[in-house]
Amino acid sequence: MSGWLDGYVTLITGGGSGIGRAVAERFLAEGAAVTIVGRDRDQLADVLRATADPSRLHTFTTDVRDSEGLHAAVAETVERFGKLDTLVANAGVWDYQRQLTRLTANEIDAAFDEVFSINVKGYLLAAEAAWPELVKTRGSIVMTLSNASFYVNGGGPLYTASKHACLGLMRELAYELAPKVRVNGVACGGMNTDLRGPETLALRDRSIGASFAKRQGTPPIPLHDSSTDPRDFTAPYVLLAAREQSGPITGHAISVDGGIGVRGFARAAGGDHL
Repeated sequence: MSGWLDGYVTLITGGGSGIGRAVAERFLAEGAAVTIVGRDRDQLADVLRATADPSRLHTFTTDVRDSEGLHAAVAETVERFGKLDTLVANAGVWDYQRQLTRLTANEIDAAFDEVFSINVKGYLLAAEAAWPELVKTRGSIVMTLSNASFYVNGGGPLYTASKHACLGLMRELAYELAPKVRVNGVACGGMNTDLRGPETLALRDRSIGASFAKRQGTPPIPLHDSSTDPRDFTAPYVLLAAREQSGPITGHAISVDGGIGVRGFARAAGGDHL
């Protein structure tokens, strides 16, 4: 049985773990050839070992802040698979809801540069490296956004601002690259992944998966019993990548967050403890 992405070629940043790995595995299952980009060589090798058909998976080790590395990843993808249809801009870090009142000026100065250079500049650099090939195939870019692209308290000021910036970046690129390249986003809610924090806040070794392991009670979202497995968040990526299914869609973000946008009021202010 054929998949939705038979014959497609995709490059995914942050493809070694979490939602990036889940999207890579889903795209492979849908028939695509995939290049995963990440800075952890061991993670990438683990994905390759677990792949049923390694001939359709290529790995490339670089940091998304490295423009030369991203250009080389695109070039190797085209050399191996012949073209590029889809860029999934995905690599990111979370600030673990570090509020303004718990940040010093020096921490803000350092962590702002790190969070924005990965979460925002990393997306823009990946798009800069990929757009000429995407124009050739009339391809698309799919960005991993967040419910924090729309709502507050999904992170602290650094993460929330970065994800709001990604939403604006997605919309701007959708305008600038039309009509040749479609640009959309998937705004994910909380997932049980190995998402890490900024090194500048000493959070590089902290995994969001540990927070999920300690979680008790009902999550404050309408679909509070919905899955937090990243594999269950991948269908919108397939939809937006498949031009046969979403050809007229650009500049749009699909929310996959358990319905937080229709949640009722919980608390009037976040600073009652001050």
